[in-house]
Amino acid sequence: MPAKIKVMIVDDHQVVRKGLKMFLEADRQLTVCGEAGSLKEMLDLIGEVEPDVVLLDFKLPDGDGITGCSAVCSSFPDAKVLILTAYADETLMADASEAGALAYLIKDIESDELISKIKSISSQPSDCRKMKELPNKQLKREYNLSSRDIQILDLLSMGKVNKEIALQLNLNEKTIRNNLHKVFKKINVTNRTEAAGFWARQKRLHKTSQ
Repeated sequence: MPAKIKVMIVDDHQVVRKGLKMFLEADRQLTVCGEAGSLKEMLDLIGEVEPDVVLLDFKLPDGDGITGCSAVCSSFPDAKVLILTAYADETLMADASEAGALAYLIKDIESDELISKIKSISSQPSDCRKMKELPNKQLKREYNLSSRDIQILDLLSMGKVNKEIALQLNLNEKTIRNNLHKVFKKINVTNRTEAAGFWARQKRLHKTSQ
């Protein structure tokens, strides 16, 4: 008997997670290997449970699907990301694809269709591998970014908060906040979510142009 497809559910509503788990595990080919209510919980658990597919809610307390895709790609690039959302927005769909998502589905989807999509993308190559190497020299020149700016953007796109970035770079939080404000101006964004989305797009654009 072939190994079951391991699915990780990331949604901040416990009732939604339980409902998804119930009908997913009714299919003999699927098993839910882990649940998370935030990006941080997902990142803490993903390496332990090693999912084949991450079923990711687009809107979470500590970030959105773009940040989430980037975080999955950075921390566990073999996983395939399927975004499940209430937002039918073509721009968001394009951004999610650029960030590494293999599918973007609306939450009113029928359960059979969702199960079919999970099975389909589980056998596809992960898009994350394409985004692992970033041509830093070209981006540094194009946006006048320093090596430190790039380190911060990489960590930000993984869903790290200022305190975690500061610890990893051996800096204080005030320095990180100041650097982020400067980076936002350089890349013409106004917040962390926009910055994470921008960085995911740049990774994809510069990677595919090689």
